[in-house]
Amino acid sequence: MNKEKISILITNFNKEKFIEECILSCLNQNYNNLEIIIVDNSSTDRSMSIIKKYSNKLFIVKKKRDSLWSPKNQIDSLIEAFKKSTGNLILLLDGDDYFLPNKVSHIKNIFLKNNNLDVVFDVPSILANNKFTRLKIKKKYNKNIWPTTIPTSGISFKRAFFENCLEFNLFDSYPTLEIDFRLNFFAQRIQRKFLIIKENLTIYRKVNDGIMSNVNFFSYNWWKKRLQAHYFIFDIYKENEIEYKKNYDFYLTKITVWFLNKSYIYHREK
Repeated sequence: MNKEKISILITNFNKEKFIEECILSCLNQNYNNLEIIIVDNSSTDRSMSIIKKYSNKLFIVKKKRDSLWSPKNQIDSLIEAFKKSTGNLILLLDGDDYFLPNKVSHIKNIFLKNNNLDVVFDVPSILANNKFTRLKIKKKYNKNIWPTTIPTSGISFKRAFFENCLEFNLFDSYPTLEIDFRLNFFAQRIQRKFLIIKENLTIYRKVNDGIMSNVNFFSYNWWKKRLQAHYFIFDIYKENEIEYKKNYDFYLTKITVWFLNKSYIYHREK
């Protein structure tokens, strides 16, 4: 009996140091009916020469960077990869992360045992400065605001879930918001057919040139991104006809952004 085809969608931009390990982690899975699609977002390093070494085992897509914002470019790349894919089960992977050998088969078995699920989030191990730690998941959080955000490489879903994301225009606005936040929010707050597992299946590499590396906590950019996340949440709730009232977190964020913006303009004009 043939195994169901499963698609792995990889996005890459200037990850020459890590992309080969990423690719090999997919090729070395103990589940062999895989469709591996990698989208290179106009890398300027040696990434493409490394990727081409595996051209007989991968579906390679080259894509221009059409946006000034890295999160938007990654979103566009994943949408492009999704359109090329044919699997009913999709796993996402960033070019600097990698899977452990049993990841695909384990995720597949979870979906088989839980037919009602749309999304499975696996909590990754974090690799930083040659040390491994586990991503901490908050046990308590406001169910009406922030989801538990699992990184992109820990997200697996049925094809229909992503099609719903496209139908609800989940990726059309707020170009600085990462795709992992959008998918976590939509799965956990709107669709609500998800499971978060703690098995060690994914290695999430924390590097200095990642999408979030230039956003320091409580900086102006951090607060501005947080405000955009609030507006994004309001838009999605409205689209799904869910009543939602602005709360203290929203107003605190909005006031802080206004104050920091005024301060920035004042110091620039001095």
